[in-house]
Amino acid sequence: MPRKPKFTCIRLFANPEVPTPNSILSPPGITSVQLELRVLKNLISVVEDDASVLRTTTLLIESFGFRAAGFESAEVFLKSDQLHETSCLIVDVRMPGMSGLQLQSHLATMGCKIPIIFITAYDDKASRLRALQAGAAAFLGKPFADEILLQTIRSALQGQLGVRKNLISLVDDDESIRRTTTLLIESFGFRAAAFESAESFLRSDQLHETSCLIIDIQMPGMNGLQLQSHLAAAGYKVPIIFITAYDKEESRQQALQAGAVAFLSKPFNDELLLETIRATSRDDEGSAKTT
Repeated sequence: MPRKPKFTCIRLFANPEVPTPNSILSPPGITSVQLELRVLKNLISVVEDDASVLRTTTLLIESFGFRAAGFESAEVFLKSDQLHETSCLIVDVRMPGMSGLQLQSHLATMGCKIPIIFITAYDDKASRLRALQAGAAAFLGKPFADEILLQTIRSALQGQLGVRKNLISLVDDDESIRRTTTLLIESFGFRAAAFESAESFLRSDQLHETSCLIIDIQMPGMNGLQLQSHLAAAGYKVPIIFITAYDKEESRQQALQAGAVAFLSKPFNDELLLETIRATSRDDEGSAKTT
């Protein structure tokens, strides 16, 4: 019996950043429409032993316009035809049989360079470090926000998580804020370094590596605004994001007028921090010192 032909669904997306390829395609009321043929070429594979998470994640990926394939185990994925089609791999860390980290290692041994995004309900630092040091694009804790997953997939596909080259430094005297914010930054796929004071940051080797600096305003000793001023006087053009629990208009104006890229109030939204960091990565080539 002849096989039925397969039809590809072409989706239209409103995107003000992308020019409309053909104005005839634009429905009334939509000013900019992109024919997303490119994403239809990209297959995002999900390896997850939890059937409900596997189902909802593949549906979410398809809602973004990508093709998606789900696998209940690493072994099933490795035996599949989709292995060589996969443009980005989303993997659970803990699974029966071969774990996510073991799958990452196995693919590396095969010479299969697929961008990998880890997802886990058990976010322990040892697993996170092992995954990221082995080249994972990101390490997300469950449950994750839809927008975070979308941006992470896009970045992995576009190679924008060259974030492995980017070090995000955090200066905050609150130990709990340092810990949670550092984990959040690493979950986006960036390298992160944390410092309890401006003075310790200035003495560190990471000063010259930092691509983006996140600073608390009120700290003992040198405060965030003073650190900003000190770096400017020393000729360092590091993009600075201020975070504070005390959002005063005077401090905000001083920070922004001195060149800060953002001024976020605690607690801040995860997606907002990610987008702000990514904006600095687009606008700045690094933390080179001016001569």
